[in-house]
Amino acid sequence: MAELFRLDGKVAMVTGAASGIGRAIVHVFAQQGAQVCVVDIQEAQAQQVAQEISDAGHQAYAYQVDVTNAAAVQQLVKRISREHGGIHILVNSAGISHIGRLENTTEADFDRVFAVNVKGTFLCMQAVLPIMKQQQQGVILNLASIAAHVGLPDRFAYSMTKGAVYAMTLSVAKDYIHDHIRCNSISPARVHTPFVDGFLQKNYPGREKEMFEKLSATQPIGRMARPEEVAWLALYLCSDEASFITGCDYPIDGGFIKLNN
Repeated sequence: MAELFRLDGKVAMVTGAASGIGRAIVHVFAQQGAQVCVVDIQEAQAQQVAQEISDAGHQAYAYQVDVTNAAAVQQLVKRISREHGGIHILVNSAGISHIGRLENTTEADFDRVFAVNVKGTFLCMQAVLPIMKQQQQGVILNLASIAAHVGLPDRFAYSMTKGAVYAMTLSVAKDYIHDHIRCNSISPARVHTPFVDGFLQKNYPGREKEMFEKLSATQPIGRMARPEEVAWLALYLCSDEASFITGCDYPIDGGFIKLNN
């Protein structure tokens, strides 16, 4: 059992890896033997995470990139492949949120969320594809959301982007199955990350504890997920033990989709 879900010899590129779910993923992947490329727009934070992993005796390398910049993404992917001998796993975890309905979502809001969540995922997948095709192997894992499956209040633009991520996942899985490239997605419900804490401090000063408990209770299981719980699912889907799985989305939602009636 100790040999299950190992990623020895694999190079894993994880975007949005300086915090939250992405940070948990690179820690778990590194513990399981992968060379992890900690990719984030925040260079100092990415370096800090890579140092944490290195200090624990594992392999990690920090890279800065804006995933909305096509030329920068292409350049980074080529650099990672050159320095590490390929890219076997891509996890698209970089993402931003937006609060608002259709009527109060501005064009600028729409474009900003689309650029990171949809275009960023598209650009990273497109950049690694030639490498994975040449290798005749690869795994792509995208972070979607329960917002791709159910209607959430005040999440118009965010839901749009995560629906697109889910659809792109299916398309890539279909088109590149004969190149031995698997593509899946994960759809978390609320996860307790620094983003949640910052959101509560900004929007509900003095009521953080009350609102945290209220948001936690929207999951039938009665709490938010921990980032490492999402990371463990990501590990399975990116491991060889999941080699028969492609074109699938996995809700990790404490019963939100099926039980919240």
